[in-house]
Amino acid sequence: MAQVPQTFFDALAVRTWCGLALEALGRAREEIDAINVYPVADGDTGTNLYLTVESAAGAVEAVFAGHEVDAGAAGAAGKPSLADAARAMAHGALIGAQGNSGTILAQLLRGMAQVLAAEGETSHTDGSGLRLALRHAADSARQAVAHPVEGTVLSVASAAADAAMGTEGDCGAVARAAYEGARAALAATPGQLAVLGRAGVVDAGGRGLVAVLAALVETFTGEVPAAVAPSGGHARVQRDTAAAVSTLVAEDCASSPEGGPAFEVIYLLEAEDAAVDRLRARLDALGDSLVVVGGDGLWNVHVHVDDAGAAVEAGVEAGRPYRIRITHFGVGDVHTTGGQRPPREQVQRAVVAVVPGEGLAGLYTEAGATTVLARPGEPPASGELVDAVRRAHAREVVLLPNDADLRHTAAAAAEQARAEGIRVALIPTRSAVQGIAALAVHEPERRFDEDVVSMTSAAGATRYAEVAVAERQSWTMAGICQAGDVLGLIDGDVAVIGSDVTLTAETVLDRMLQAGGELVTLVLGDEAPDSVAERLETRVRESYLAVDTVVYRGGRQGALLLIGVE
Repeated sequence: MAQVPQTFFDALAVRTWCGLALEALGRAREEIDAINVYPVADGDTGTNLYLTVESAAGAVEAVFAGHEVDAGAAGAAGKPSLADAARAMAHGALIGAQGNSGTILAQLLRGMAQVLAAEGETSHTDGSGLRLALRHAADSARQAVAHPVEGTVLSVASAAADAAMGTEGDCGAVARAAYEGARAALAATPGQLAVLGRAGVVDAGGRGLVAVLAALVETFTGEVPAAVAPSGGHARVQRDTAAAVSTLVAEDCASSPEGGPAFEVIYLLEAEDAAVDRLRARLDALGDSLVVVGGDGLWNVHVHVDDAGAAVEAGVEAGRPYRIRITHFGVGDVHTTGGQRPPREQVQRAVVAVVPGEGLAGLYTEAGATTVLARPGEPPASGELVDAVRRAHAREVVLLPNDADLRHTAAAAAEQARAEGIRVALIPTRSAVQGIAALAVHEPERRFDEDVVSMTSAAGATRYAEVAVAERQSWTMAGICQAGDVLGLIDGDVAVIGSDVTLTAETVLDRMLQAGGELVTLVLGDEAPDSVAERLETRVRESYLAVDTVVYRGGRQGALLLIGVE
């Protein structure tokens, strides 16, 4: 069915644009993934852009649905304002941004929304308003990147804004000028960035932006602009492009004496502007590809580093980080070792784990796992787990939910991943300490079934406990607890009610070790007393022969203390 063009930039135009952009990126996703060589040749730019716009489109649809409900209750027709829709688009993109290019696209959309949603006497719904929106978007995106590089999506965005500013007319004319300017700039990117020239491709992020601008043209004219070839000048069969990229990037990287950072770290951050300024400086010193977007107290942080834990700790110092995603580029990855294998090649096996705190996220990541952070009261959705499985980029994935309440969510994610052709084994770990035990025996060189059996056995042989503070009065297996009581839970049930954290923890540990054990694992939360670990280590050493103790810092993990006994 033909798209009815929009005359002005109103809420319906925002909705239409998001929908068309999502369709366009869906069609171009594999092509964009195949030409992804900068800043990391990890073949996911198209997918990241698609997921970012999917989140933006979903937020806009939610606003429309909310207004329909309100209008129905009032007995009148209604739709959101342009400001409502534009802000929803920007917020959805911000919280759903994936990867380097997705984070920059989120800032582009935010920059446009700031103009479209501005309050004042002057309307920004016509061609002149769109010109200003595109200019502000390009400028704000460039400011969000610590070290802007020409020949990237930033160059394409700037060229689109330049072309728009030089055009008079309605939204359709301005959108077409922006698209043509972006398309010309995209074709020039191989001459601006050496790695693109050697691979014979255009910038992947810029290619995605051109698709988004093509959707903008279609929104206001009803016409679909001409497609863009992945090389910028000559159409190639997609698999030939991907093969050429793999070979040329591998040769280019092999000549480099050093690789880049080993981890990609992304998180949302609630923080004040001054704290974010300090965060930018600290992260810039830790790694590269730093992009910090957002504002008004909510930010999306993206950086490539060797020390993932330090990047997360910097966020903790700045404010409240959450939805933390840490991706290990992998041993033998193009970015970390100089490209000894093609960037599109999947690893054979990976582990994806849900973890309750930043400290454990760093621990799991150092062990090679892809992590999903679960905040207290903010359990991850199945879509987040599926995304993590995709980011692991493996043929076989072992999924560790590390929470009994996530078993159904994890099962749904596993089914979705299997439908996409990934072999997934779900090990029903009920605590992060069980996940640690499973990860300790993980051997990717073994047959998949053998590895899963070994990990499952190790997790099942680990009893788990936690010490937490009661939030309210409640009936428990150990009696009635009051708000503020210290609770000791063993294997998920309250076994001890006390008033002192250390004494309660000692009682819990004694009960667990009555059944034997060889190794005690302690994971301390930020609010646990400093003395508790030393007291428990001393008790184990003095009262239980041949039992070892290992202590980790879990960060803001909800529970004061996690205990595992193997």
